[in-house]
Amino acid sequence: MKSDFEIAHEATLEPIEKVARKADIPVEELEPYGKYIAKVPYRKIDEAKVKKSNLILVTAITPTKTGIGKTTVSVGLSLGMNRIGKKAITALREPSLGPCFGMKGGAAGGGYAQVLPMEKINLHFTGDFHAITSANNMISALLDNYIYQHQNEGFGMREVWWRRVLDVNDRNLRTVVTGLGGRTDGVVMENGFDITSASEIMAILCLAQDEADLYRRIDNIILGITLDGEPFRVRDMKITGSIVALLKEAFNPNLVQTIENTPAFIHGGPFANIAHGCNSIIATKMAMTYGDYCITEAGFGADLGAEKFLNIKCRKANISPVLTVLVATAQALKMHGGVDEKEISKPNLDGVRAGLANMDRHIANLEAFGQTVVVCLNRFACDTDEELELVERHCKELGVGFALNTAFADGGKGAEALARLVVDTIEKNPSKPLKLTYYGTDSIEEKVNKIAKNIYGAKEVILLSRAKKQLALIEKLGFDKFPVCIAKTQYSFSEDPKAYGTPKDFDITIREFVINAGAEMIVAIAGTIMRMPGLPKQPQAQRIEVVNGVIEGLS
Repeated sequence: MKSDFEIAHEATLEPIEKVARKADIPVEELEPYGKYIAKVPYRKIDEAKVKKSNLILVTAITPTKTGIGKTTVSVGLSLGMNRIGKKAITALREPSLGPCFGMKGGAAGGGYAQVLPMEKINLHFTGDFHAITSANNMISALLDNYIYQHQNEGFGMREVWWRRVLDVNDRNLRTVVTGLGGRTDGVVMENGFDITSASEIMAILCLAQDEADLYRRIDNIILGITLDGEPFRVRDMKITGSIVALLKEAFNPNLVQTIENTPAFIHGGPFANIAHGCNSIIATKMAMTYGDYCITEAGFGADLGAEKFLNIKCRKANISPVLTVLVATAQALKMHGGVDEKEISKPNLDGVRAGLANMDRHIANLEAFGQTVVVCLNRFACDTDEELELVERHCKELGVGFALNTAFADGGKGAEALARLVVDTIEKNPSKPLKLTYYGTDSIEEKVNKIAKNIYGAKEVILLSRAKKQLALIEKLGFDKFPVCIAKTQYSFSEDPKAYGTPKDFDITIREFVINAGAEMIVAIAGTIMRMPGLPKQPQAQRIEVVNGVIEGLS
């Protein structure tokens, strides 16, 4: 089969104005970024239409290191639904340069289920990530300057919480010392870098619902604690307006097209292992405004992305999916069934059978939210009919809808069966009202315990001493009613990335809490997870080239 790159470059793109007309988006409102990309002002969201639209969440079982094809399914389902006459628009996250040049290359779907133009989406796109990086680091520079300029007045910081960010996997920047040099080179202090996807600015952009909300949230960001023991906020430096100015264009969602020229919105890119893992609320609501069906995804497995989508995004935006699609692959099931990762492409019925327990736990978790679930098996060329039939029979026994997806090879045609299943299930058995994992009035510790025990299956939650001290401060500052975003490995229900399947009798260790007062959530750091990833021994960057003016290796 042709590569993603070859398929993308053979596709015929339509002018973005024509794509917009298909969705009844007013062409005069577009802010074009070249021929095939445009921003749509967030003010075009119509809440009355949002309430009538059908929101479909695409999530997955615990993935392998090469992923599970969730974006491919999201795009494919959108294609399939349009092929059967439904007005469906997909809303996805923007790719980060870190993974694109690190572990897995591009993140714009694959095969004949891609969003285009692929290279632009995977690289600089409309500059949203750069705007978020600049806004974050502008705050850092202004904070350092404020400390320097006011030190002779007795001002100082006991703790600086605000970290710089970079959209590159760079482990050497996790901890740094700044201000070295002469007296005029600043105040010496220890700091560090996170990846841009983990920035609170990214979370704010994805959770804010209009410009006033964006302004309010940035105003409320806590940068650290002063020598007097008081929280020091962005508003204390009177710089909020300048930060909003940097984000003004980035705040509007991006309109692109699928390989079959149907509309798609791509906006915001927090990871689900170290952040909340969902595209922006305004992109989702924009797709719901102009589509009878909105298909959106949440990162990594359902224990991370879907949990945060439902407990954080849906809680904040007052939206709820009418259906959840759980993506699985035979290879991932075999890995969770105890088959060595190097052998998962080989036939192994027993491995698939044993791995079904992982899928079952995700199904049970989603159903506990009140969600109606259908399973989509993303078919690979190495899969055997016997393996696929085994999964289908198992889903039938559970009373869960099942469909194969071959959109990677066949485009929208390969997702028609899934599309029909989704439409039929929504009509006959839509999700029940959303049941969240915890109440807003629960303490932060109670929220973490409910997620860890009810979603992950943990036995106990252990709080390290630093985390306990931060909990006391969170309560003192009145932030204990915020939702919780647990940063945890994506490769296991536990905090051990090698504990595949359905681990039992494990503890979740919270080593620290991060207060996101602007994003209005508390990030709990579990195990050894890092908010600045490192690069593998052979990064994808070694395979990216520019040949005759064309970028290769992003697929």
